Amino acid sequence: MAIISEDDFHHSSNSTYRTAGSSLQADQEALLEKQLDRPPPGLQRPKDRFHGAYIIFFSLGIGSLLPWNFFITAREYWIFKLSNCSGPATGEEPKGSDILNYFESYLAVASTVPSVLCLVVNFLLVNRVPIHVRVLASLTVMLAIFVVMTVLVKVDTSSWTHSFFAVTIICMAILSGTSIIFSSSVFGMTGSFPMRNSQALISGGAMGGTVSAVASLLDLAASSDVTDSALAFFLTADVFLALCVGLYLLLPRLEYARYYMRPVWPAVFSGDEQMPQDSANPPLVVPGSSDSPTPPLRPILKKTAGLGFCIIYLLFITSLVFPAISTNIESLNKGSGSPWTTKFFVPLTTFLLYNFADLCGRQITAWIQVPGPKSKVLPGLVLLRTGLVPLFIFCNYQPRVHLQTVVFQSDVYPVLFTSLLGLSNGYLSTLALIYGPKIVPRELAEATGVVMTFYLCLGLVLGSACSTLLVHLI
Repeated sequence: MAIISEDDFHHSSNSTYRTAGSSLQADQEALLEKQLDRPPPGLQRPKDRFHGAYIIFFSLGIGSLLPWNFFITAREYWIFKLSNCSGPATGEEPKGSDILNYFESYLAVASTVPSVLCLVVNFLLVNRVPIHVRVLASLTVMLAIFVVMTVLVKVDTSSWTHSFFAVTIICMAILSGTSIIFSSSVFGMTGSFPMRNSQALISGGAMGGTVSAVASLLDLAASSDVTDSALAFFLTADVFLALCVGLYLLLPRLEYARYYMRPVWPAVFSGDEQMPQDSANPPLVVPGSSDSPTPPLRPILKKTAGLGFCIIYLLFITSLVFPAISTNIESLNKGSGSPWTTKFFVPLTTFLLYNFADLCGRQITAWIQVPGPKSKVLPGLVLLRTGLVPLFIFCNYQPRVHLQTVVFQSDVYPVLFTSLLGLSNGYLSTLALIYGPKIVPRELAEATGVVMTFYLCLGLVLGSACSTLLVHLI
């Protein structure tokens, strides 16, 4: 049973997981790492008082995805703004046009392509630009984008619809790029902290999805003006992004955070060199810094190859099903006319349920980490999720062209399958993500965090691309 206390996460270095039968050289390397990461004389490891650092990382996780979720949640708002309509914002869907019919596809391209490019750029900047510059700059740009979109909510754009569409796509591209720089940078930074802080950041991202799903339901139930809903969404994002800036600036003021953010000795010594002696002003380097301006990619990929496969395949299966398949599963009692089987069925059984189950799975990893990073059970569980794909296909997916058979003749089944999809995605992906920076030396933790985020994005891109093909096969 691998219920691990915080003190066991980062007692010496990030290379927490070592096999018992390691060689003498590996044992000497482990001893060296313990010496390198040994606190200065008189410096004891502080406690996270009142869980302050945990709360900050959880909030930063929410801030990394909440704005993006609000951006894509306001679907009726985009339909209204792009329909050449200056009348009342009733939310009724107008006749199709190229912009409206393919708006989600345009958004997908505008979000995924910049994300991958910015991940590469962020990896190259790890040793060139300080992390606080990257984090604060990306937060500032994200806040500026949302301020612009908030101002445009109540502006009549009916006379310049195509220009507004271009502005929206550009804003989405910038938002996605800066958001991935922010989230991957902060995740890389948590690699120098105990694993519970990485878990807090990842769980915060799931909370962002849950909050947006709840907001969407409230909007469906109470709002009659889509511009009012969008204004509420964007103002909330503005406030939360400003809060994230303040929380990030507060983080170094916590004694607990300062301990794990302190500089460390570089972990590169020849066999004949002796450990530097303690002195009043020892030559220290910030974690992640080295003589080379670019972190070494090959050792990171070699160390994280197994976990990388798990993350890519996990997100591939998840994005293959959600949302392309799951959002088109209709209630078998749709003909009853009840709002619970029509208007609220998909928002409840797909978005809210999936995001809540995903949040629960991620939060469980705060107390239980099973299986370990070297266990063959982890990739086995990941591969087992492949069976979820046919289960969703044989629910009441509509419209059906090639596969006419609906095997699961009850609304209980999509609820059960969505819960399994979200819970397994949250638990297994969080384990793989938080293990990554812990199986490399501490000075490579930040760069490894960026690489782990790249694995995640790659899985999402592959799954989203294949979901289009799968939809045409049903």
